[in-house]
Amino acid sequence: MALRILIIDDHRDYRLWLANHVAAARPEAAVVDYAPRRGHILPPDFDPARWDLMFLDHSLGEEDGLAWLRKFKSGTEFPPIVFLTPQGDQDAVLAALEAGADDYLPKEHVTHDHIVRVVREALRRGRRAAAPAAHIAASAPEEEFHLRGHRYLRCLGTGSTSAVYLMESKRRGELVVVKVFRQVPDASDAQALFQRFLREYEVISSIRHPNLVQIHDLGIADDLAYIAMEYFPGGDLGGPISRGMAPGEALDALAQIAAALHAVHTVGVLHRDIKPGNVMIREAGTLALIDFGLAKLRDAGTELTMKGEIFGTPYYMSPEQGHGAPVDERSDLYSLGVVLHEMLTGCKPYVAASPMAVIWKHRHAPVPELPARAARCQGLLERLMAKTPEERFGSAAEVLEALGRLTPAHAHAGAARP
Repeated sequence: MALRILIIDDHRDYRLWLANHVAAARPEAAVVDYAPRRGHILPPDFDPARWDLMFLDHSLGEEDGLAWLRKFKSGTEFPPIVFLTPQGDQDAVLAALEAGADDYLPKEHVTHDHIVRVVREALRRGRRAAAPAAHIAASAPEEEFHLRGHRYLRCLGTGSTSAVYLMESKRRGELVVVKVFRQVPDASDAQALFQRFLREYEVISSIRHPNLVQIHDLGIADDLAYIAMEYFPGGDLGGPISRGMAPGEALDALAQIAAALHAVHTVGVLHRDIKPGNVMIREAGTLALIDFGLAKLRDAGTELTMKGEIFGTPYYMSPEQGHGAPVDERSDLYSLGVVLHEMLTGCKPYVAASPMAVIWKHRHAPVPELPARAARCQGLLERLMAKTPEERFGSAAEVLEALGRLTPAHAHAGAARP
């Protein structure tokens, strides 16, 4: 069924202008513009299930668009809503995002490329929100996964395109984690997802570093691919964070993650999804960076994602990554700063009612002040989480040097020095 996109605005010329841009961005979509009337903001025959995306203006004649946004978002059946805000009014943007808007669009001085990105991201979020129910309905629980040369133990987690299992390698005689990707024949983006999965192996299989996950094997069959990798009995960094970390412990962990980033950045790889869940703990207590499914080769001629597309976890995204702008090593360092804040405080630096509101705060909100017990780390945090890449450390090696100056007596025993 064709996409259906609704534009609600009381200015006819603007509705037509925006409709032309949206139609150019998604030629297959039916784009409908609607002039609201007092008490009748939605078309008389409006059915939320029939629409894939809505644009809603902040001012609808005598009606307050923000109040209507809150009303629409108080239910669960509405499609993604892009709120049309006054140019340069950051308070209106934040209010809209906190009210549940999936994204915002300034009403003046906006480019076609900006509109394309907003449409694409809002539609993608809408599909992702609908995916869990469809996935549950379409897939029956799997008792076991059989893989030659391995003994199945248990399922560690499943997603819409992949599953992770704990297995015993008969050849190695040890526990391994097997990540399996199943290609979905009727998914339009299955091939891109498949390529991202294979890239996870390609970008790290040749790197040997004590703070990186060890990849044991890659297998490909007609309808699936798998990666067998190191098993981490200690769980991930979220455990120590939830229990509370002393500043020295947090700085040691920071040094190990920075050392891992130095190793991958040196060979031109950007991780793009640094977060506690991707930092694992070995039995000996050392840390290892995992999950390179969103990694990007810095100088690659081809992209794994569309230009301007946003991937990653909003709580840990750099301002440039959150807005679909080009990224380099300094984006990973910003995410590293977010993890440092969480290790030192137990809290994420920015929280809000919607992912886009969190992304907005990464760009506009000040870097939080650390508690007194971690005050000596404030300068390090501000340098890592600076709003522009130019204000941050230039490399992971510089981060390690700064850590050495901050804690000269601390050995950072788990981290390999560059």
